[in-house]
Amino acid sequence: MPYRAPIADYAYMFDHVVGFSQVAETERFSEASPDMVTAILGEAGRMCEDKLAPLQREGDLNGAYLENGVVRTSPGFAEGYGAIREGGWLGISADPEYGGMGLPMAMMSAVNEMMSGACMALQLNPLLTQGQIEALEHHASDEIKALYLPKLISGEWNGTMNLTEPQAGSDVGALRTRAEANGDGSYAITGQKIFITWGDGDFMENVCHLVLARLPDGVPGPKGISLFLVPKYIPDDAGKPGKANALKVVSLEHKLGVHGSPTCVMQYDGATGWMVGPEHGGMAAMFTMMNNARLGVGMQGIGVAEAAYQHALAYAMDRKQGRTPIEGGSGAIIDHADVRRMLATMKADIFAARAIGMACAVAIDMGNATGDKEWKARGAFLTPIAKAFGSETGIRVAETGVQVHGGMGFIEETGAAQFCRDVRVTSIYEGTNGIQAMDLAGRKLMDGGEAACALIEEIAEQAEAARPKQPRMAGAVWDAVEALRETTDWMVSQGDVNERFAGAVPFLMGWARVLGAHYHLRAACAEDGDGPRTRLARFYIQRLLPEYAAQLAHATQGAGDLYALTDDDLGVA
Repeated sequence: MPYRAPIADYAYMFDHVVGFSQVAETERFSEASPDMVTAILGEAGRMCEDKLAPLQREGDLNGAYLENGVVRTSPGFAEGYGAIREGGWLGISADPEYGGMGLPMAMMSAVNEMMSGACMALQLNPLLTQGQIEALEHHASDEIKALYLPKLISGEWNGTMNLTEPQAGSDVGALRTRAEANGDGSYAITGQKIFITWGDGDFMENVCHLVLARLPDGVPGPKGISLFLVPKYIPDDAGKPGKANALKVVSLEHKLGVHGSPTCVMQYDGATGWMVGPEHGGMAAMFTMMNNARLGVGMQGIGVAEAAYQHALAYAMDRKQGRTPIEGGSGAIIDHADVRRMLATMKADIFAARAIGMACAVAIDMGNATGDKEWKARGAFLTPIAKAFGSETGIRVAETGVQVHGGMGFIEETGAAQFCRDVRVTSIYEGTNGIQAMDLAGRKLMDGGEAACALIEEIAEQAEAARPKQPRMAGAVWDAVEALRETTDWMVSQGDVNERFAGAVPFLMGWARVLGAHYHLRAACAEDGDGPRTRLARFYIQRLLPEYAAQLAHATQGAGDLYALTDDDLGVA
């Protein structure tokens, strides 16, 4: 089945579920009218269906490779990137002063999800560029902005993020890449970085690397790190790519999936770079890019989930196997209760994850448009949930898609397995999902739980308001959010952060389950009668929401029993 962009779902979600109208009512985003949103999503959806989706299998079978120091990209990727560039899709939310559209992040996130569903390997390229654009907008000098932002926004140049080193993964503060002043405002960058997504390619005029490095007087750890913009080609006086910089791609990683996306090992040998942000302030500047990318990665997971679901649904509606158990059935395996259970779970979780991601984007947009601290706090609080639950949903849905296919799902020719391989990385990069959970249970509760409690109150009020129309579903959501309130209070009360970390992942997943029910209930209440969204909400709230009880029970067990198991206990018997 060809990929179909979920435009109708987004229209309903914007209108009835995540409060997008608030964004359009702000002065900053007043151009994001319903007609504008419909036009943008429609045009982007057609581009994804017609130009990007046909590249999905090609990128898997004929991935990027390194030839004489040059990265050769998958057949058709140059043309696919050209379609992204010509549509202006890299600059949806970028500053109009430099050529961007200046539209809300919610719209950018929706388009990014559709691009990911069509071809995740190619979508990774604009995702990193968009993150770099935001980082430069917030932290770069006016000179750097004027030179680089128009090129990045137009798609002539692309951007990367260089954090990881062989000995410094999640512990970024252990990096060894060094920077030394050249005396002319530039710096010489020396070191090696690994896992650099789209670190090079054969259809971009220039590749702009944001590189974390340590100045000679930088203290050990993350507080001594600075950020530098290091281009592949140093721009000349006319702002065009000039001489080659002292950097190179050493090798490409051989990966489980996303073969069309080159993951580079980069070597910098005194390469010329320019500082972004203040000395020793690199982590703060880079986190601007990382937070952008974390929401983007969550949307990647949802995009792949959508594509995997469409693929599985088409197979289930066509595959004849066994006697149909229902009167008037089609005779296909979709008639069977367990297959229907799998498909319903896939669809219900996609809606929940998409709503969480969109609610996060709306909060970020409202914070940017109004400067309101509560909106900013909500966007920050929802970011780790959107990233982790979006990516976990992608993994689970893709895995279930293989199961729906049965034996044929294990055969590469059906394409079902590729979704599993491609999406698996989303729970790892841009901060593992364990780190997202620790961020939620730790840093995001440093306000005493204020942002969490504001969201809890909103969910509880919505549940109460929904009782007249949907009493059973509303009651279930109310019970769940009260349990979530108690668990959040327990987390806030723990002085030893490791007690929180021991249950951080189930805590995050408990939050996601309750939030998903909240948005499903909203969707049902906005619908007339017992329609498809109400029936899907009922499935989610009756069958999937109850998982919160086990997750929250797990979340409050503390760390004692984990460390009671010795290293020998965990060894091979």
